[in-house]
Amino acid sequence: MLYAYVPDGPRLARLAPDAGLASARWIDLYRPLPAQVEAVAALGIEVPTLADMEEIELSNRLYRDNGMDFLTVVLPGKDVEGEQVTGPVTFILTPDRLVTVRHHDPQPFSTYPERAQKVGPGITQPEHLFLSLVEEIIGRQADLLESVGRSLDGIGRRVYRDGQAANAETLQALLMQIGRESELVGRVRLGLLTMERAISYFGQALPERPRGKALTGTIKGLMRDIKALEVHADFLSSRVAMVTEVTLGMINLSQNQTIKIVSVVAVVFLPPTVIASAYGMNFANMPELEWTWGYPMALGLMLASAVGTFVFFKWRKWL
Repeated sequence: MLYAYVPDGPRLARLAPDAGLASARWIDLYRPLPAQVEAVAALGIEVPTLADMEEIELSNRLYRDNGMDFLTVVLPGKDVEGEQVTGPVTFILTPDRLVTVRHHDPQPFSTYPERAQKVGPGITQPEHLFLSLVEEIIGRQADLLESVGRSLDGIGRRVYRDGQAANAETLQALLMQIGRESELVGRVRLGLLTMERAISYFGQALPERPRGKALTGTIKGLMRDIKALEVHADFLSSRVAMVTEVTLGMINLSQNQTIKIVSVVAVVFLPPTVIASAYGMNFANMPELEWTWGYPMALGLMLASAVGTFVFFKWRKWL
């Protein structure tokens, strides 16, 4: 799909699908078709393929070609089936417009057009548009980290309050939820790292841009935000590790309690089993076999030994 936008006052307005791209200030390519790639190529912009975007070499992700900057970052988003994934997004910054290429759906690309007047330095120039979109992306990463923090708060309350009373299935479900939150923190952390590299690369070329010096303060502010979010992500990672350890500890305690009950039952029935085994031997010289009260006596001994073992365990507070 191809979405083209032009400035409309303080916001961005989407062009009609059949409108020309020459006037577009921002062209957003989402899983582009060959015809859409050719339409952008007609403007003199070479659109990278998904394989090019996934190349991990730094020189293939951050470079300048024919007066255009190609900046590729990795951002969390959703695939076509709505599953959370992490994928590359390429920003192509030309003197006239901004082009973005993506094959998954990070939320900021949907929310930014209506919020263009509320974030960043504005949309008057491609550089301003790029930094405004970056600020929207950074804000989304902050929201994701905040949601992880709230989720960990809820998990922690359940584990610390109901951990001993919870069954194994509940604790296992909590452990799986912790794993999902940990994955989200990792995806956000990777996105922040690649965004930091891209902004740093963009900032190095500011002196060569006609309007570059005016954006120095904006870039410094974005870098401070990224640094703060990286610290927050590291803090959440430590919280994830702590909650994981506590949850695993509760699972071990639950399993130990089950094993303890089984062991106690086995020990309680051990003396009666010994008595029953003794009187189950087929020796000819066993006087008790001829007693009238021999069978009730054996039953009584077994019952008394079981009760005595149970009372002893209670006295020692092992139960």
